[in-house]
Amino acid sequence: MKKIFLTIIFLIILPLSAFSATLNKALKQTYENNLELQAERKNLEIQREVLNISRSDLFPTLTLTGKKNFEETNEITTQAGADASVADVDTSTGSIKIEQTLLDGKGRKTEYEKSKLGLNLSEAQLIKKEQEIFLRAIEAYTGLILAYEKLIINEENINLLQRQFELDNARVSRGQITASDLAQSQSSLAGAQARYIDSQNNIITSKLNYENIIGTISNQENLKKIYTTQVKIPSNLDEAKKISLQKSPELIIAEIEYGQSELDVKIARSDLSPTAKISLERTYNEDLSSTYDEREKDVLQATVTWPFQFGGKNKANVSKNLQAKGMKRLLLENAQRNNTQTVTAAWSTLQSSRSFLKAVQSQVKASEIATEGISFEYESGSGRSTFDVLQSRSSLINAKINLAEAERSYLLAQYKVLKSVGLLNSDYLNLK
Repeated sequence: MKKIFLTIIFLIILPLSAFSATLNKALKQTYENNLELQAERKNLEIQREVLNISRSDLFPTLTLTGKKNFEETNEITTQAGADASVADVDTSTGSIKIEQTLLDGKGRKTEYEKSKLGLNLSEAQLIKKEQEIFLRAIEAYTGLILAYEKLIINEENINLLQRQFELDNARVSRGQITASDLAQSQSSLAGAQARYIDSQNNIITSKLNYENIIGTISNQENLKKIYTTQVKIPSNLDEAKKISLQKSPELIIAEIEYGQSELDVKIARSDLSPTAKISLERTYNEDLSSTYDEREKDVLQATVTWPFQFGGKNKANVSKNLQAKGMKRLLLENAQRNNTQTVTAAWSTLQSSRSFLKAVQSQVKASEIATEGISFEYESGSGRSTFDVLQSRSSLINAKINLAEAERSYLLAQYKVLKSVGLLNSDYLNLK
């Protein structure tokens, strides 16, 4: 009866088929719906507009101006104090001015180059964010599968322990075992039931984490468990290091930020240089004054300015940016060192997780054989105690759970290698 009740709970409340998606489908859903990724893509669009703004500074500016003045003079007198004639005017002024900066110490061009680097920086930051979110999505996906596997293992354990308890209860009545043996069986069954309830709670938590990162879970297919990545990973450590030098977003970001710091120094130095501008303005006036009706004139003007700051502001700004450049250089060197360490650590974890998985697989096989043999000996009265049976069964359950965790760890280790070299992005995963 207990087994039937647990099975009904499992099928009605927490059906595995109710939560479905392949990993690739889940990653596509993450790419399309994750709010952090959407925000980072918006930031990339903003940087494109910043680049357009910087580009526009390289071109001439055109200014149109229009004015309308109405003058009403109440009284006007001569130097002798006599009244003079009053003539009100209704003046209209229109002008068009085109202006071009000819020289500014290459400040505008440098600003444009910095904006281009800013766009590259936003692209690298988007890839970095994709890597972080996709790894979290993979962890959430495999975490939900693991939660279901633990639920099934614990349910199987309850069924076996329920039969064990029923068998021991009958053997106690026949005097074949003691009441202490029966108490051990009952205790193990209660412990298994507690672990089953805990695994149910883990499913709820894992599902919430899944939906928070990936999105709504489909109700059509089962979650499909995989053991290897769906894309190619580097074949050896040297290849991984080589790829990371070109693809690692952390390394690219550090290189771009150092490049921007170099341009900041140039921009600061351009503030110490003269600026030359040339402009042409045409102005048209109607009802100019009480004497003149219309006037049209053209003004060609060249302006040269050379700023000087007695307080040393400009020089201090150059010095500040030189210090910032030195800081970014140190951060770049640190990123290069960290890149090598990160790739090496990820590769080492992959190798150890593969070896650990093989060891656990062997452990499960050995535990299954041992449990089967001890159970047979116990039931045939060959000297095995209830404690022996329960201990062997506990070892088997733990081995199965370890196997499920090791399989997940091995898959995550493969994707972490991809992340360490900069390949865990939407392009490489074919999500677009």
